Amino acid sequence: MNLLKESLSQQKKSIALLLGFAFLLATAMISQGAIMATIIDGVFLREIAFANIFPFLLLLLGVILIRVYSIYASGRTGIKMAAQTKQDFRERLLQKMAGSSLHTSLERQSGGKVSILMDSVDNVDHYFSQYIPHLMRTTLIPVIILIVVFTQHINSALIMMFTAPFIPLFMMLVGLQTKRKSEEQFTQLEAFSGTFLDSLQGLVTLKLFGRSKQQQNRIEESSIGFKNATMDILKVAFTNSFMLEIVMMLSIGIIALEIALQLIIYESLTFFTAFFILLLVPDFYLSLRDLGTAFHNGRASMGAAKKVEEELANTRNNIQWGDKQIPGEKIPPQIELSHVSFQYQPEDFALEKISVKISPYEHVAIVGKSGSGKTTLLNVLAGLMKPMQGTITIDGHNLFEYQEQSWYKHISYITQHPYIFSGSIGENISIGLTDQVSSDEVMYAARQAGIAEKIKSLHDGYETIVGEGGRGLSGGEKQRLSLARAFLKKPSIILFDEPTVGLDLQTEDILQASIRELGKNATMITVAHRLYTIQNVDRILLLENGKLMATGSHEMLMTQSPLYADMVDAQLRRLE
Repeated sequence: MNLLKESLSQQKKSIALLLGFAFLLATAMISQGAIMATIIDGVFLREIAFANIFPFLLLLLGVILIRVYSIYASGRTGIKMAAQTKQDFRERLLQKMAGSSLHTSLERQSGGKVSILMDSVDNVDHYFSQYIPHLMRTTLIPVIILIVVFTQHINSALIMMFTAPFIPLFMMLVGLQTKRKSEEQFTQLEAFSGTFLDSLQGLVTLKLFGRSKQQQNRIEESSIGFKNATMDILKVAFTNSFMLEIVMMLSIGIIALEIALQLIIYESLTFFTAFFILLLVPDFYLSLRDLGTAFHNGRASMGAAKKVEEELANTRNNIQWGDKQIPGEKIPPQIELSHVSFQYQPEDFALEKISVKISPYEHVAIVGKSGSGKTTLLNVLAGLMKPMQGTITIDGHNLFEYQEQSWYKHISYITQHPYIFSGSIGENISIGLTDQVSSDEVMYAARQAGIAEKIKSLHDGYETIVGEGGRGLSGGEKQRLSLARAFLKKPSIILFDEPTVGLDLQTEDILQASIRELGKNATMITVAHRLYTIQNVDRILLLENGKLMATGSHEMLMTQSPLYADMVDAQLRRLE
């Protein structure tokens, strides 16, 4: 996996530490075996006095402590590597998602993205915390033990050398299957997460249309699919463990039998040598077996890493920003769209060659029938979607030559359904600013937005906690909270997407007054249907099927554009 290799190359110091701990562990294992063989040989065969053996016991205790420390330090290093890698993966995923256009962001289920960001990244942990430390140990420990056994008894070393390859052979055969099954599991988990989150978000709609039972069945099917994929991996894991145990047990048995023959029948071995080898052999095979278990987890992690890599590699429609800074003054710039085109999918709706200039402090309304491209044009203007053709210039410079943060400092985008984050009302108002703002400024913004009285009536005032998505707030209160953010931010460009749709007349009047106040020192571009809004702007852009059909004032379009006149007449008839 290129992503995993890249992460390993960035942690060379940790790899060197793991190799050092592996060498220390191998030395401790061999020393422990030699000391234990010396003690047993001395006490039971040579009948050496305990006083002479006691220093060896202290030495054995020290070696055991070194062995324990080596295992602990190796594990800690692996955990640190895993934590660093997961943090890096999540940062890269978040940066990639933040850099994606709005169109790309909405293409896939939110639950699937959350699954990759959380579950897939978490499952990369085993590769670094288990597989890599065990791989470093297996690189050194079996080789060092084999060299030591060769110096003591060649026959045993040859048996070890010929039986050891069976363990990595089974690891390779089983590991390939594990990687494939793991990829299937994460695909199932992504689908399950997406289905479950969609169902939660649309629960009321499902109940109203009597589709809750069908959706329940879909969730059940998705859950069973994930369960089956997980069980398939466990089957492979148990088969792998069984085969490794068989190989290890048979190999140790053959070596023990051969040593017994040499020791008892042929008397070609001393007890010390025979016992020393028998103490080392289990450590030799255990190192390989532990690698087999870790290898299974490592292959599963590779499946998870592949999902992360695929997500990072999907850079279609990603927006690349530049490094220029927009001047810090809150003076509205001149905005120019030149032959701007955008299309969601081939053979799908498209904005076609929109060309328009918007002067500083100008108030512009974008009008048209539903589906004519009003919100799409607003999203393109906001820099949330990059034009496929044409350019957007800000004071003569291409919009995407500027830094993303520099551009968004100068604009506010107020949608029909502004998002309210979990936290206090004060925090939600000041969320648009990176610098600390005073409570007086927050309260002033709330007064300007017409929500101060409502906040004061709450028990905790500006410290009142509102839920994720704005639970506990009405639609009008969410809109006013969003306007308060804009008053606090003081943007030079304000974008509105039908902010008063669905509100009662009193709330709409409050919002309209706040919007007029907010627009005094800014360029304002509004997607509008209400005749009141349209009549009071400087210029109107009329869209039809993604094309700019006409531009001008209300009076001009009433006389020059039959399409616009028909729209206004239809609205007047509804008001009657």
